[in-house]
Amino acid sequence: MGTRKLQIEEAKRDAAIRGKKGVSFILAGTLVWILITIVFYIPNLTLETKNILMLIATGSMFPMAVAMSTLVKADWKLDGNPLNMLGLIINLAQFAYFPFIFWAFAHSPEQMVLFFAIITAAHFFLYGWYYESKAYYVMAPVVSVLITAVGWNLEARQLWLVPAVMVVSLIVLSTWIMVENKQIAMKEA
Repeated sequence: MGTRKLQIEEAKRDAAIRGKKGVSFILAGTLVWILITIVFYIPNLTLETKNILMLIATGSMFPMAVAMSTLVKADWKLDGNPLNMLGLIINLAQFAYFPFIFWAFAHSPEQMVLFFAIITAAHFFLYGWYYESKAYYVMAPVVSVLITAVGWNLEARQLWLVPAVMVVSLIVLSTWIMVENKQIAMKEA
């Protein structure tokens, strides 16, 4: 049992170091949420159009994350790491909540961006374990509650505030992760 735990801890450490704690995905997500903020800020688009464009914008997430991985020299594949598929599974788990998004699109379109932001923030929590990161553990619930508080009573013309708060939150998260990455690098040196 102790050997297995050690192997898991080593695999997690390897994922954190080689993958740079997933910061490339957070940076790409920041760009996606900037796009979403712009879409929701445009006054002459219908809410339905904004919601559709929000979903379309998320399609750019993975290619941007791969590009960001190249820029920050992070290994997003983690070949040879026994936990490499777990990161993908944790990410894909958020799709289980998409029925809420589609329900909101059909029945409560003004809440769709709020639901989407909360699901996005909440799915970060498991990365706290995966990368041994306080940043993910803390920011996932904090951002979920913050987004809920900000979006609770917004009028349709104010909905851009939800993705704007998400952008600021992702900047804080990515900065915190970069600090954690530097601490790891200093320990490894």
